[in-house]
Amino acid sequence: MARKPQTNSEDRASSRKIGALRGLAPFVLKYRGLLGLSVVALVFTAGVSLMLPLAVRRVVDGFQTGTTQLLDQYFLAAMVIAGLLALGTGTRYYLVTRLGERVVADIRKAVFDNVIGMSPAYYERIMTGEVLSRITTDTTLIQSVIGSSVSWFLRNVLLFLGGLAMMLATSAKLTGLVLLIVPAVIVPIIALGRRVRNLSRENQDWIAQSSGKASETLLAVQAVQAFGHEDLSRRQFGDVTENAFESAKSRIAMRAALTVIVIFLVFAGIVGVLWIGARDVRADAMTIGALVQFVIYAAIMAASTAALSEIWGELQRAAGATERLVDLLTATDSVQDPADPVPAPAPARGEITFDGVRFNYPTRPDQAALDGVDLTIAPGETVALVGPSGAGKTTILQLLLRFHDPSAGRVLLDGVDLRAMTRADFRRNIALVPQDAVIFADSATENIRFGRPDATDAEVEAAARAAAAHDFIMDLPEGYASQLGERGVMLSGGQKQRIAIARAILRDAPVLLLDEATSALDAESERAVQAAVDRLARDRTTLIVAHRLATVKKADRILVFDRGRVVASGTHDGLVAEGGLYARLAELQFTGAKLAAE
Repeated sequence: MARKPQTNSEDRASSRKIGALRGLAPFVLKYRGLLGLSVVALVFTAGVSLMLPLAVRRVVDGFQTGTTQLLDQYFLAAMVIAGLLALGTGTRYYLVTRLGERVVADIRKAVFDNVIGMSPAYYERIMTGEVLSRITTDTTLIQSVIGSSVSWFLRNVLLFLGGLAMMLATSAKLTGLVLLIVPAVIVPIIALGRRVRNLSRENQDWIAQSSGKASETLLAVQAVQAFGHEDLSRRQFGDVTENAFESAKSRIAMRAALTVIVIFLVFAGIVGVLWIGARDVRADAMTIGALVQFVIYAAIMAASTAALSEIWGELQRAAGATERLVDLLTATDSVQDPADPVPAPAPARGEITFDGVRFNYPTRPDQAALDGVDLTIAPGETVALVGPSGAGKTTILQLLLRFHDPSAGRVLLDGVDLRAMTRADFRRNIALVPQDAVIFADSATENIRFGRPDATDAEVEAAARAAAAHDFIMDLPEGYASQLGERGVMLSGGQKQRIAIARAILRDAPVLLLDEATSALDAESERAVQAAVDRLARDRTTLIVAHRLATVKKADRILVFDRGRVVASGTHDGLVAEGGLYARLAELQFTGAKLAAE
């Protein structure tokens, strides 16, 4: 069963305020020139629209009192006004739509710029699919509002006020009667408008959850199919999508009811006023042209009122979308760069120090992933981290990359606390080969060049050769230019890993982090890659996380982790001789491998 979107009371309260649209102001005001021209075009078209009834009055009264020549002039004036109205409307559309597209492009870039720098801790609290929904669905809604609805709203406000003024100038008596209906129109707008706002926010929440569910399932489509969960996934996505539809249906019904009530009340009032106006014409209290002019202004005002009630709902939806985007724009990360950073050591020697480090993952605050770790890794030293799953090995790498900050203690690079440097600065000294190789939907060349964007094709090929990736890349349809597909769908697990290793080799950083780097390789490829890693590790500080102990036997030092602590340290032979956890792990692995070989 689909869960209800998570929206706290504060979110609900703030979503009732159209003032949330003020969050767009910094983006709109960057283009004051374009905004000013849009306002000029808007005022111009509204003014021309209000001139048309005057021309119509002249024409109508001209049939009775004017000469043919004067009548021709009235018609010509009406045509000129119509031409100006068409020109002004087209100009307004161009300017406002262009402004909307420009603002939305800036918002999308600003949101992406902010979320791409968020640490992994941030994404433990929000689904990636929901972030994508906000960047796409919510910004599309805002584009529609800025490029259309706001302009249309302001235009109708001007027409309403201008029409009211001209009605007063034409007949104060009839205008007074028209104004009697205004309270009857405003009350349902206020009463039903609040409900529309709440439903709009809820609808956007369901859409975001739908996008998140689809993204999560499609990214794991092989696992879904392997376990036969297609029907379950269809039902779950269908439930969320249906909830989004039901929410949208309620919102549409409420807006439709609001529109019906407002339009009926407005036009019912106009019909009543017309009846009184017709009697005044019969009594020679006003001319037919004046009545026609009044009727047109009344229709303009009525249409503006109806449009305002319609647009108000759009603005409310945009307010909810703006809130959600502002949440991403103003989101603060638990990991922050210092205000006055210290430059990273250049060139870095690669000395790594963990000084009394304790760390708890945000989702597991009562369980220490690292519990008082003290260790120093000398420049150029190769250190292997081994131990049971969940012992804290990968956490060491994550803290060294500053994906998280320690709950207590310090992590230092060449004697400088990582928190004293910018992340981008010190990370230039680190190359990572993760357990799950990340492959982008790009060519083999660009996937390897991701390690160092300014590398030449020759350097890319040399890195691929060193990682034992050159041969299989050349077997691809277009060699190094071959597209690898989304998440490397064109490659096997071992091939993905070799691409990731080539990327790290190309980076040529003084600190190398290998997180189960050879776990997906066959025996022949593992030997080739291990030789490349051995060459790469020379004169570099290398940390190797591995469960397969055969890959760490040559390490200068092996650190054994258990329950977040370093429980033993030494060489392979020395640790085996000591007994303890490492000896048990070695016995299980090497005995099992021997039995399997037999």
